[in-house]
Amino acid sequence: MAINSAPESSLLSLLYRSYPAAISPDATEPDLYATNTKIFPQVTLSVPEEADIKQWLDTISGLQHALAKDDKAVITTILAQLNTHLATRTTLLSSKPSVADIALYAVLAPVVEKWSPEERTGEQGYHHIVRHVDFVQNSRLFALQIPEEEKVNIDVTDVRFVPKPVDPKAEKERKKKEKAAAQNTEGEKTLVVGKSKPEKAAKGDDATEAPAAAAKQEGKPKKEKKEKKEKQPKPAPAPAAPLSPSLIDLRVGHILRAVNHPNADSLYVSTIDCGDAPGSDNTSLDEATGKTVRTVCSGLNGLVPLAEMQGRKIVAVCNLKPVTMRGIKSAAMVLAASPRVAEGEDSHAGPVELVTPPADAPAGERICFDGWSEGEPEKVLNPKKKIWETFQPGFTTTENLEVAFESSAVPVAQSQEGKPAIGKLLTKSGGVCTVKSLKGATVR
Repeated sequence: MAINSAPESSLLSLLYRSYPAAISPDATEPDLYATNTKIFPQVTLSVPEEADIKQWLDTISGLQHALAKDDKAVITTILAQLNTHLATRTTLLSSKPSVADIALYAVLAPVVEKWSPEERTGEQGYHHIVRHVDFVQNSRLFALQIPEEEKVNIDVTDVRFVPKPVDPKAEKERKKKEKAAAQNTEGEKTLVVGKSKPEKAAKGDDATEAPAAAAKQEGKPKKEKKEKKEKQPKPAPAPAAPLSPSLIDLRVGHILRAVNHPNADSLYVSTIDCGDAPGSDNTSLDEATGKTVRTVCSGLNGLVPLAEMQGRKIVAVCNLKPVTMRGIKSAAMVLAASPRVAEGEDSHAGPVELVTPPADAPAGERICFDGWSEGEPEKVLNPKKKIWETFQPGFTTTENLEVAFESSAVPVAQSQEGKPAIGKLLTKSGGVCTVKSLKGATVR
């Protein structure tokens, strides 16, 4: 049962005690999302913030189910996601209170109560979750009616390890301010140069006007007007570079671990090292390994055994726009091959095989199709331009089980001279990406 439709009795009890005007004592299945405005009427939420509350309630529901089943892999994944999210936020919505914070407290308070000091604030501990639990149970912002003896006993001075703060937003703000300061400096220099013109003397100042008038009387030659130069026609804009599959950011990815999605039977949730720099957009710090990673949801559950998703190299598409899939944000896509099907048939019926780069290729190494490696990939593909949808139909596998790009299958690629008919998918160091057994397959 989802927590936003049938929360645990402990949460119901907490809500009844703390907000009697918001929730009827006869209610057994209150809609938590709908009660948010009743509990916090003074808080104004944007549309994205309202969506965030729904997503967090789904994630908390998944955590609740995982705790009930003692599914340690799912529990670890969700706790890591929560801890990273709260590292730079006071509440789940940054600073605004919400019913999702209370739901999270109700689920995690009994868990945190049992954690050892190392689990709470050790090097691998969940520092920020512990801080959030302490804040929610004590803050006037929530005003929860919890007797002192029922609160989680947290010693805020007992910190076993101080993690290095990672604040990508603050870093972005710093860079923006530096850029703005540089622009302002340039503007000030321009203004100083503009002041070089002498100011006009006030009218009636004979001492100033007399010499000027005398100079005019002496018949000083007038300066000839400069001939107007003919305006040169503006150069024509440079022709746009031809579209290419190299706009798609393909990289070697290393799956550190993969688990079943807590809210979707068809999805896996993978923690993948894609070679991103610390603090990059759509990444987090994996506390178990210290690596910068992406969380990736993939519809491979039931098609690829979970055991095959563990500790292996894959090819990741890294510049698709991130999407939230049943409460978990997915920041990349795992490339896989499947047989081509006739129009109208189920394209997800299987079998499915993951695209495999060379075993020695490092995580983050760029991958391109041979003959199509010019330029740099876009930071994020604009969904309106449909770059992925344009070129993906040309992604295929050869008789030798090599992944390749077939230009004849893509109209915009057919007209480009000097391009190969078949370009193998190669790592930057020249290794070929392959599949196990599927020939002439579609790759996506």
